Amino acid sequence: MENQYLNLLDRALGLDGPSEPWPLSGRVVLIEDCVETSGSFVLHQLVKRSLSPTSSNVIIFVAFANPFSHYDRILRKLGCNLVTQRDNKRFIFFDMLMLRCPDVDKGKSSEGGLVLLYEKILKTICGLPGDKKDYVTIMMDDISLVEVAANGGSDYVLDFLHYCHSLTSEFDCSLIMLNHEDIYSSMERPTLILQMEYLADILVKAEPLSTGLATDVHGQLTVLNKGTSHRLGSSGNKIHNFHYKVKENSVEYFYPGSRV
Repeated sequence: MENQYLNLLDRALGLDGPSEPWPLSGRVVLIEDCVETSGSFVLHQLVKRSLSPTSSNVIIFVAFANPFSHYDRILRKLGCNLVTQRDNKRFIFFDMLMLRCPDVDKGKSSEGGLVLLYEKILKTICGLPGDKKDYVTIMMDDISLVEVAANGGSDYVLDFLHYCHSLTSEFDCSLIMLNHEDIYSSMERPTLILQMEYLADILVKAEPLSTGLATDVHGQLTVLNKGTSHRLGSSGNKIHNFHYKVKENSVEYFYPGSRV
């Protein structure tokens, strides 16, 4: 039954078919969550899925929220050894926890720091073997902290995200980002969120249950898959909604009303 639960997320993301070519190539996935329901588990599941033995993916993971040890501990519980994947050059980890812009003493600016980060990502992709360049996934664990690092410079963050978005067309790589939507609750829909949702080919929202807390249900996922037009044919928007329960070494997904 667990595989059935896991397949609900795979199906919503379009990952329930053949793993080659990577179904998310050239696409942008935005995960939005809130304090009550963290969406980090979706990111963890996508790391595991990307690094499966049947995949040729290389992950460039840009970490603003947690160190490598945090993700290694979680992914080990899910059956994925990040140390081994890092040694095999399939998991490339950028620790950005100490990034703070601007640094007046060193003559750096918010824009300059993010440009350097983009150049580092681009250089890493260009340095991969030729047969790996077409299987790159860029992941960012907390876009809201990018804005913090830029001292609230939303324009710099937008420029940075547009630079990264350009890589999806240039190298056919995928871009997967996590953002905390409720930190903007005190303002009207800010430009940053609107632009990110516009760029996203797939929008994943982790939300609490409308009926309140439940023992066997931790929250609900709404997945808006805007479809594809650059691969085999084209497809329109599809919306998937299901509940989930995060366990120590797995996540169960199930349709509303399917549990007693």
